[in-house]
Amino acid sequence: MKKRGRIVAFFLVVLLFALTIGTTINPIAKDISLGLDLQGGFEILYEVEPVDETQEITRSLMEGTVETLNDRVNRLGISEAVINIEGENRIRVQLAGIEDQEQARELIGTSAQLSFRDVNDNELLSGTDIKEGSAKQDFDPNTNAPIVTLQLKDAKKFGEVTSKIAAMPSPDNVLVIWMDYREGDSYKEEVLKENPKFVSDPRVTETLNTTNVMISGNFTVESAQQLANIINSGSLPVHMTEIYSNSVGAQFGEEALNETVFAGIIGVAIIILFMIAVYRFPGIIAGINIIIYTYLVLLVFNLMNGVLTLSGIAALILGIGMAVDANVITFERIKEELRVGKSVKGSFKAGTSNSLRTIFDANITTLIAAAVLFIFGTSSVKGFATMLIISILVSFLTAVYGTRLLLGLWVQSGFLSKKKNWFGVKEKEIQDIHEGELEPTIFGRKRDIVSNRKKFFLVTALAVIVGVVSLIVLKINPGIDFTSGSRVEVVADTTVTAEVVEEEFAKLKLDPKSIVLSGDQTSAVSRFDTVLSEEQIAEVQNHFKNEYGQEPTISVVSPIVGEELVKNAIYAVGIAAIFMIIYVAFRFEIFFGITAVIALLHDVFIMLTLFSITQMEFDITIVSAILTIVGYSINNTIVIFDRVRENIRHHKRVRSFKVLAEIINRSIVQSFTRTLNTTITTLIAVVAFLVLGASSIFTFALAIAIGLIAGMYSSLILAAQLWLVWRGKFIKEKPLDFTKKKRVEGPQV
Repeated sequence: MKKRGRIVAFFLVVLLFALTIGTTINPIAKDISLGLDLQGGFEILYEVEPVDETQEITRSLMEGTVETLNDRVNRLGISEAVINIEGENRIRVQLAGIEDQEQARELIGTSAQLSFRDVNDNELLSGTDIKEGSAKQDFDPNTNAPIVTLQLKDAKKFGEVTSKIAAMPSPDNVLVIWMDYREGDSYKEEVLKENPKFVSDPRVTETLNTTNVMISGNFTVESAQQLANIINSGSLPVHMTEIYSNSVGAQFGEEALNETVFAGIIGVAIIILFMIAVYRFPGIIAGINIIIYTYLVLLVFNLMNGVLTLSGIAALILGIGMAVDANVITFERIKEELRVGKSVKGSFKAGTSNSLRTIFDANITTLIAAAVLFIFGTSSVKGFATMLIISILVSFLTAVYGTRLLLGLWVQSGFLSKKKNWFGVKEKEIQDIHEGELEPTIFGRKRDIVSNRKKFFLVTALAVIVGVVSLIVLKINPGIDFTSGSRVEVVADTTVTAEVVEEEFAKLKLDPKSIVLSGDQTSAVSRFDTVLSEEQIAEVQNHFKNEYGQEPTISVVSPIVGEELVKNAIYAVGIAAIFMIIYVAFRFEIFFGITAVIALLHDVFIMLTLFSITQMEFDITIVSAILTIVGYSINNTIVIFDRVRENIRHHKRVRSFKVLAEIINRSIVQSFTRTLNTTITTLIAVVAFLVLGASSIFTFALAIAIGLIAGMYSSLILAAQLWLVWRGKFIKEKPLDFTKKKRVEGPQV
């Protein structure tokens, strides 16, 4: 009866989750806010400058500017705008899902400091002389052309101004209406241009004692209404200079979302099938927990009002790799106990207990990388880091406690007591429990990896030499994120050629530095050394939308932002490494910490080498990939080191290099299957992105794939053997003994 009750409880728990997920997943998914890369829109980073030299940029001034910007956004009818203050003098504006990006850009970026001046640029009236909310779009009674009308507060003051202008000799008797006049602007220079900066310059021949003012010009109904909206929104108390922008077409965003979600579903499905094939019944439990994990991550992200981006989806899927890793560690531990002849219940208890410390250490070190990424990253990178942090925390709960609960119900029921093959353990692999400890093998064969360490060191040294030569000769092909300039990704329904795209840019009098076609030749990425102006961006968007039916994705970065991204990327890797050394030194010893960081720097270097050799564009998303690999690499290395520590404890006190080498070899062999399987499962998700995902995250996924393979090598082969050679030199003077060290061992089960 007890046996049946636990199995019934298992199915009730699974059914409860199935009903909950089935009935709530659609509302949760629909409520999640999508980033501009998934639904189109634009992002702009402004640098705030004072209107005059005496003005100071204070926090209250910045907050007042944000309030005015929010008012303007509300006039556009955008409900999901994100406007944040960054640092002391920057404001980031993100508008997703907007149709008319050109109109929104002008409404947001215009300071709306209206002024009335003479031909010598002397200010006669300012925006403070206008009645609030009085501007509106109208039509000229004589020509029926669209105009903007507004009301002044003081008719007498306007009469004095018009009298002064009317008294000036022709052609100087004009009242010049400026929007955002800047020091150095000149009417006499602007009037000679085809598109002058001032709004209009009506001629004044008589005194006008009125409060009604009519602004005429080459307006359409839409542009006149937009000017009225800008005036009514109030002038900003500062000038704003655009230093970074990213504009994504709506259709491009929708396609990217569909492709990425599809790739994610396929990747998760294959991972679940792989787990079932390798671990049999526990693999089914892992599959259930992966589905629960995905649901909980989306739920938490939704409750946090997070904005989901392409990199966020990547972090979600990569988080599945972390969840699977925890399951793999646990299942491999259970299989080890079963192979030495323990009962199913005894193996389950020992396996879950022994694996918890390893999982805890591995997750903490990855969290360190994610936290540093969040602190030093830009807005899109912060979104990636946020999703990665949520994924790690949720995966720890589902993979550790979820698996323990669901698998424990079956184990404690006694149903699996005589079914060790349900755990993927063959009868011939099981030894008698009285025969002593079983020698670990790799695919059924004993391996002496440590004796070949010089060969591995030689291979690593050659790879490093090739990398150094490549980085010196070929260098890295940096994207505009790091060098400043403009990037335009043209998307078409049919194939395009570089020559055709270059001709289209020539029509706009633009000359791209380089044009790179996608694999299927339906998109072309063009790079410019110069920063495109707002007018040029609008021209490019309209031209290619008319030509190919889709708005191109445009990114613009000023030199100041490029320099900061490089600096922040170096800081992020450096600080992450320092904190990891401190944590690993606290949990193990300082030699372990330094060796682990050397291994992860090796992985980053290999990634940089391949980007140098292939000359693929190195952009800000690769920084996310690097820090993700830093977390994954330290994760794998910690698992090996945890085995080393455990095996040293079995020996009580290690005094000779030979014994230490045997311990290292045993630890590597014991961890080989776990490291291989967890790398394969994570690679499955990454390869799904590479093959089926959006082109915009191809290089990100490729960087992750390279890092995973390098990380598996460095963790299994390099890190432990480097530690052996280094620590082994001091073994006689300072024998190893972890049994007496009082260390916090993490959560217990």
